Amino acid sequence: MNRPYVFINIAMTADGKIDTFERKGSVISSKHDKDRVDELRAGADAILVGGKTLLGELPKLTVKSEALREARVKRGLTPNPIKVGVATSIANADILLESDFIKAGHARVVIFTTSHTSIPQLKSLRAHGVEVFVHDTPRVDLTMMMQTLKEIGVGRLMVEGGGTMNFELIRLGLVDEITAYLAPIIFGGATAPTMADGFGITHDSAIKLELIDFEKWEEGGIFLRYKLAGLA
Repeated sequence: MNRPYVFINIAMTADGKIDTFERKGSVISSKHDKDRVDELRAGADAILVGGKTLLGELPKLTVKSEALREARVKRGLTPNPIKVGVATSIANADILLESDFIKAGHARVVIFTTSHTSIPQLKSLRAHGVEVFVHDTPRVDLTMMMQTLKEIGVGRLMVEGGGTMNFELIRLGLVDEITAYLAPIIFGGATAPTMADGFGITHDSAIKLELIDFEKWEEGGIFLRYKLAGLA
C-alpha cells in the first residue's frame, strides 16, 4: 500500500459517545485502557488527530510511560511518535505556539492544512519547528496526506479522532483496523460526538467490520478490535 497501516483507537460510552454534549474532552477510559493506549502509542510511528481535536484540545499525543519511551529509544526511535494534526485553516488564536501539541515531549510535529491558513501563520509554525504541508484544495486531501506520511517514514499510523476525521478516513477506505474501549457509562445527547460523525452514509453503503478480538474487563468495560471487511 502507498500509505501507512492505519488504525483508529477510541474510548466510547455504552451509547456510542466519545464525549459529552459539552465537548470538553470528558474522560472515558479506565486505568486499564489508558495503559493499553499508551502501549499502542509507543508502537506507532505517528499519531493523528483532526481539526476539532487539534484546535479544541491541543493534545500532547505523547507516550506517558518512561519505560515505553526508553524502549523506543533502544529501537533507534524518538521517545514519542510523530504528532500529526489536520486542519483546513489555522489562525494564531487557534493553536498557541507554546501548546502541548507543539512543545510537549521530544517528538516530530507535522501539520497538514490548506491555503486557507495565512502565509504569516505558516511561517510562524515552521519557525517553531513544525513541518507544514499545504494542500491547494478546499479541504486537506486525506489520500494525498497518507501518501506523504508514508514518504516521511510512517509505517504504522494511530488515529485518535475526532468523529469527523474517523468517518472520513473510514469512508475513503484509509483505515485497516479499529480498536475500541466500551465504557459502562451513558452520556446521551443528540449533539454529543460519536466514534464516526460526518454526514453519514446510507444503509446500503454501510461499511462492514469483522470482529477479530474481544475482552470483558473487570471494571465492566469491554475491549473490541475490528478489521475493516475486505482489507488484509
